[in-house]
Amino acid sequence: MPLSSALAGLGLGLSLIVAIGAQNVFVLRQGIRREHVFAVAAICALSDLALIFVGVSGIGAVLAAVPWLVEVIRWVGAAFLVGYGLLAARRALKPGGEALVAEEEATDAVEPADAGAGTPTASADSAASARTTAPATVLTPTRSRAARSTLAPVLLTCLALTWLNPHVYLDTVFLLGSVANSHGDGRWAFAAGAGAASLVWFFALAYGARLLGRVLATPRAWRILDGVIAVVMFAIAASLVLPH
Repeated sequence: MPLSSALAGLGLGLSLIVAIGAQNVFVLRQGIRREHVFAVAAICALSDLALIFVGVSGIGAVLAAVPWLVEVIRWVGAAFLVGYGLLAARRALKPGGEALVAEEEATDAVEPADAGAGTPTASADSAASARTTAPATVLTPTRSRAARSTLAPVLLTCLALTWLNPHVYLDTVFLLGSVANSHGDGRWAFAAGAGAASLVWFFALAYGARLLGRVLATPRAWRILDGVIAVVMFAIAASLVLPH
């Protein structure tokens, strides 16, 4: 029973979290930029774990008794998403030249050129050293030093995208909580499976985003990415406030 409940939680957790949303788009962008990747993934995963605990412990039923709270979160979250979408649209329309370029990094320190000069052995050693210290090509953002975001704003944005999204309460607290409690004594195994899904997904998304580095090697590619982010944010904001 615990194993089957855990697998059920893992499956439902992944089905709810693996979707294009404001939070996932933000994690993806931070992963591509290589900015505070671990912190962002950890915040998202720990937030999910806290919300899962709230739902499974029965507090979700208490929140259901105050629907006005979810309504407030809905409008505040929509306003935040519109603001974030406007920033992304501004980056797309007025780019700052951000791109990923190849930088040269030496793997070892090179010995001074005149050390032991004049002997065949020294020349051979120098040649071997030159081969072993050949620079390695690494893709890094061209504006990484000048425009690197500080940790606090990034974490605050991540927290807002997570906790101001009413869907996270409907999915994680109410839905997961209800299904978990239907497993009786296996509800905490179900919660553990759902929590594992969040941990695996967010860290895989954050660190796997680096594989897109070569795709985003031009400023034009970053403009397209920011344009897509803006559209996603506006669409999600609209879905929150428009009647269904």
